Amino acid sequence: MINQEDFFKKIISHAKEYGFVFPSSEIYDGLSAVYDYGQNGVELKNNIRQYWWKSMVQYHENIVGIDAAIFMHPTTWKASGHVDAFNDPLIDNKDSKKRYRADVLVEDHMAKIEGKITKEVAKAQKRFGDAFDETQFKTTNQRVLDYQQQIDTISQRFYAALEKNDLQDVKQLIEDLGIVCPVSGSRNWTEVRQFNLMFSTKMGSTADGANEIFLRPETAQGIFVNYLNVQKTGRMKLPFGIAQTGKAFRNEIVARQFIFRMREFEQMEMQFFVRPGDEKMWYEYWKKERMNWHLSLGIPADKYRFHDHEKLAHYANAAADIEFEFPFGFKELEGVHSRTDFDLSAHQKHSAKKLQYFDPETNQSYVPYVVETSIGLDRMFLAILSNAFSEEKLEDGSERVVLKLPALLAPYKAAILPLMKKDGLPEKAREILAELQEDFMCHYEEKDAIGKRYRRHDAIGTPYCITIDHQSLEDNTVTIRERDSMAQDRIPVEELAAIIRKRIRPVKQA
Repeated sequence: MINQEDFFKKIISHAKEYGFVFPSSEIYDGLSAVYDYGQNGVELKNNIRQYWWKSMVQYHENIVGIDAAIFMHPTTWKASGHVDAFNDPLIDNKDSKKRYRADVLVEDHMAKIEGKITKEVAKAQKRFGDAFDETQFKTTNQRVLDYQQQIDTISQRFYAALEKNDLQDVKQLIEDLGIVCPVSGSRNWTEVRQFNLMFSTKMGSTADGANEIFLRPETAQGIFVNYLNVQKTGRMKLPFGIAQTGKAFRNEIVARQFIFRMREFEQMEMQFFVRPGDEKMWYEYWKKERMNWHLSLGIPADKYRFHDHEKLAHYANAAADIEFEFPFGFKELEGVHSRTDFDLSAHQKHSAKKLQYFDPETNQSYVPYVVETSIGLDRMFLAILSNAFSEEKLEDGSERVVLKLPALLAPYKAAILPLMKKDGLPEKAREILAELQEDFMCHYEEKDAIGKRYRRHDAIGTPYCITIDHQSLEDNTVTIRERDSMAQDRIPVEELAAIIRKRIRPVKQA
């Protein structure tokens, strides 16, 4: 079985080699934790965004979209709590001079213990075969129970310390657990201290007369400050949602794991405004709805799991993450949060503007509660890429690298490939290209043997390769090759669009 760290390195290398993701400003040796999306990456990213938008806005009558500015009035971030509370607990190792997030060190330690549980389950499953009952094993096996007790004890102490902002106890916990620096291997730690993650800049013509503003660390606040504008102009009735996609910026000190954690990233968020008291019902609804969206892409269900928050943010009364199994373990992909009325009430207080809803059914005015769904577009990109990457050994002994991307997200839906660069084949191929381009992103290619072209398109995830040969000129048929199975069929040109369209539907309606 391939080492997961090596597997992840292959994904990163593949992403660069095939035009998906490049290090930013690479000719100047790059900029840490900042990346550019290449010609294939931008298409995949756009397709993910469009599928989210269609699923969230087009398929829901009571959800609309906006595009708020990145720059916002500074008081926005005071009201939201970001100025005072948007911090990460950081700790330095004195020997390696490396800086780490204290919470990540502890959570990684718990993940290692969880990995031991997984190994015990796998061994037992192998031993007992079809008769194995995982739930019973986890609740009766003493070794597993001991491991789970360790996790629960650490978790309880750790989140209690964070809740009280007891940074001394966080450091003590790291020392008690014997957590070492991954670089130096030593336990020579500094004190833990909080670090605000917001980027600040100046707005104004001169430095002296300029006002300090922030690059937004999340897109949600742009929705909240526009709540009344949208509600009134759209004549929206509760419950209703406002969706938005866009860039956000966080000065991550410990940015790592490729595009998983970046300083400039893109979010896809929806804030759903509900009547107070109904928020828990809608929270459960959106948890289910969002998981169904992920499963609609055909990625195996066991790659996802829910993780309920033990330590809630200051604005929430319920929160859960949808975690995905990346090559480096299960990590947060999307958050579903019941935010109560915290945001609108805070903005109402700081702006002195009423942000209330008049409910004609109850004849009362009140500040709505909010249920939020928030997903990182870059993380979703990485999840899809890492799940799709596959190295296969074929029957003839050769190997191929293939990206088994969900067809509806693939950068190109079809490659148009004339068998030769003569005898009228390119002209016929371009006729077919012109017809399909009306509805699908297509790629035209003449260079190299047909087998090499197939391999290139396997590597970028193109679902179909369409080969035009001499028979095409005689009977208007082509060879269509399917990416995953490599099966080839001879079909009439007029059937191409219908076949492609059928393939690019989601597995289940999101």
